Formats: sequence, C-alpha cells, structure tokens
Amino acid sequence: MTMEPILRGIAMVSMIVVAYSCAPELTTREVNKATPDQYADNADTINSATINWVEFFTDEHLVALIDTALSNNQELNITLQEVAIARNEVMAKKGEYLPSVGVGAGLGVDKVGRYTRNGALEATTDIEPGKEFPEPLDDYMIGAYASWEVDIWRKLRNAKMSAFNRYLASVDGKNFLVTNLIAEIANSYYELLALDNQLAIVRQNIEIQSNALEIVKYQKQSARVTELAVKRFEAQVLNTKSLQFEIQQQIIETENRINFLIGRYPQPINRDSESFSRLTPNMIAEGIPSQLLQNRPDIRQAERELMAARLDVKSAKANFYPSLGLSAGVGYQAFNPAYVLKTPESLLYSLAGELTAPLINRKGIKAIYQNANAKQIQAVFNYEQTILNAYVEVANELANINNLASAYDLKAQQVAVLNESVDISNTLFKSARADYMEVLLTQREALDSRFDLIETRMEQLRAVVKVYRSLGGGWK
Repeated sequence: MTMEPILRGIAMVSMIVVAYSCAPELTTREVNKATPDQYADNADTINSATINWVEFFTDEHLVALIDTALSNNQELNITLQEVAIARNEVMAKKGEYLPSVGVGAGLGVDKVGRYTRNGALEATTDIEPGKEFPEPLDDYMIGAYASWEVDIWRKLRNAKMSAFNRYLASVDGKNFLVTNLIAEIANSYYELLALDNQLAIVRQNIEIQSNALEIVKYQKQSARVTELAVKRFEAQVLNTKSLQFEIQQQIIETENRINFLIGRYPQPINRDSESFSRLTPNMIAEGIPSQLLQNRPDIRQAERELMAARLDVKSAKANFYPSLGLSAGVGYQAFNPAYVLKTPESLLYSLAGELTAPLINRKGIKAIYQNANAKQIQAVFNYEQTILNAYVEVANELANINNLASAYDLKAQQVAVLNESVDISNTLFKSARADYMEVLLTQREALDSRFDLIETRMEQLRAVVKVYRSLGGGWK
C-alpha cells in the first residue's frame, strides 16, 4: 500500500480545518418575543380576525366593491407577479444543487503546420490503408455531458430554503396588502356614507334657514327688526349653500378614490346612504397574543424574512469550506461522418473530480459572510419592530373604540339639546323675546353638532375596521 492516498486524505482534512478556523466569528442576536403585561392573563381564544371579510362586512354594496378590488386592483396584481417571481427563484435555486446534464454536437475543420509537432504526427499516421492523411482534417462530434457540484456543506440547499422562505414571505406580503386594501376601501366607503348624510343635513338646514330668512323679511316690513338682521340671515343661508358644494366635491373625490382602489375609471358608487344611521360598530374580540402572531401577515412576513436571513448566513459561511465538483462526458468523435458511430474506435468518455478551497484572497468571501450576518441582525430588529407595532396598533384602536362610544353618546345628547334650542329660539324670536343673533348662533351650533355626530359615527366604524386590520383580519 502506498502513502499517496493517506497523504491526500491528510491534505484534504487539513484544508477543511484551515477553512473552518478562518471563518470569522460574528455577533448574533436572539429574537425578543416577550408578551406584553396587559395580555399576559388573557385567556380569550376568540379572535375577530378569523372572521372572513365577506361575513365581517354586512353592507352588500361594500362587499361588492371589495370583491371587485381583489380582482382589478393594479397594486395587488403587481404584487402577485412579485410572488410569481419569488416562486421562480425557488425553482432556480433548486436547480443549482441538482446535476446539470446536456447533449451537444459539433463540426469543425483543423489544419496544422507540417513542421509542427502535431503536423509531424499526422504525416506519419496511417489512418486508412492506401489513403493519405486528409487535409484539412474534419472533426465530427456528438455526445452528452454532465456536471455536478456536490453540496457537502448544504450551501446550495440552504440557498434554496432561503429562497423558499422569501417566497412564503412574498405571499404573506401579498396577504398584508389585501388586508390594507380591504380596510382602505371600507374606510372610504363609510366616509362616503357620512358625506352623503352631511349633505342631507346641509340641505335641510338650507330650507330651515331660508324659511327663517323669509320671517325676518316680514318682520323688517313691520319694523320689528332692521336691515342688519336680514343681511345676517341672508349671509347665513349663502354660507350654508356654499358648504353644500364643498361636500359635493368631497363626495366626488371619495368616489374616485374608491374607483381607483377597485381599478376602474370614475363613476358613481352604488350605496345605501340611509343605512349609515343604522350601522352599529361590530363587537371586537382581540384574542390571545399567539393569535396575533399567527394572523398578522406582516409579522409572518418578517418571520419568514428572518428565517431566510439565517439560512443566508449558513450558505455564506459554507463558502469558506472546500467545494467538490464532478464532471463527466460520453460520446463519439471522428474525422469522417462514416466513422462517427463506430465503436469502440470513435467512442470517447471522461470523468473528473475537482476539489477547491479558498486559501489566500478571502476578503470577498468574508465580506459576503459579514453582510449576510448584518442582514440577519437587521431582520431580527425588523421582526421585533413589526411585533411591537402590531401590539401598539391593537392597543390604540381598542382604546379608540371605547372612547368613541362614550363620545358618541354625549354628542347625541348635545344634538338633541341643540335641536330643541333651535325650536325655542325661533319661537322666542317670533314673539320678540330673543335677539336674531341668538337664533343664528343656535342654528350654527346645531348644524356643527349634527356634523360632529356623523363624523363620530364614521370614526367608530373606521376604528372597528382598523382593529380588524390590526388583528390580521381580511386576507383569509
């Protein structure tokens, strides 16, 4: 037994040890998944995010708009293509650690100088008895070849798993976009209903103020009021009429915002404006923290990105180790087409193995490894930030729902009181027991309070939508 195989084995092991020992040690960071104190004792396993959006939103017009948007929204369709690109990346990475096999054929002509080594050999070679050596020499070849990098250190498989996790992250990113899209359409729809009701209130007030203006004119004729009162009432009517057109412009812009979200050109939005006063905010159940982590697509996306970043570090670290490549080929080659398939004279084959490892210029590999590790730490911070943002959003919107409910009750009482004040002021004014300024001020306060009441109801509905989105609902 010779020492050559043993020496080769020792050399290979030495190369591996040197390569491993030269891989730099880098700083790592563990993910902080501590549960907020206010959720620690929460045993409610019900979560509103598990409700399908078709069941969560009861307005048939809103459901139809959302359904159209999920098919036509351009941003969503662009994101779907990004998901397809990520899926193709997985296929590409998978192909890198599988053997590459191909077939080929070739034809060439070769003429060498007579007074060269190859020319002298050809002159003294008797290929065909009784025939001179052909010049120039044709070359016909057909065969198959294969090459394979043996994935000893899982570098290629880790790269494939990293691409797969990024594909899943892109899917979760698409789901997060769907959640936000549904929430934005619902919020805009409720805003549109609120504007319709505000416009109806303005028109009612225009009629009331116009009647009051006529009364003031009659009173001026009887010298009970001056021209100043008439002008103040007339200015109030004109101001309210101008407010009507401002609201109409807001309605057009809100309709077109919804049309843009659902991917169509400007057109009227079908809706039942009278249903706005009957809409009541849904009851929201926030569930337990683990459900938030499962339902929020952006958290799931950040987690997938973190897993991909960790695999990238492993794949980059494998660049310090030796790589083993195998190549093989088999086919036929001859100078005459008649001899191409002649066996064994025209048969050729090859088999080779190559073991390579970086030894001297390793700065590029170290830079790639350090960048991968930095991106992994960055992904950890991004994951923690996403979780923190999710809990903050839920806490804010849950508190907002409770506070808006209390505010709505008080504003409803305010509206009732001011409506009575309008009737009282009109009665007193007719009997000359109240000044016209009191009438104007009371009407203005009543109009503002009714506007505030509608806006509060709109904010209630939007807060429910925001909680539904914050809990991770809408994409299932």
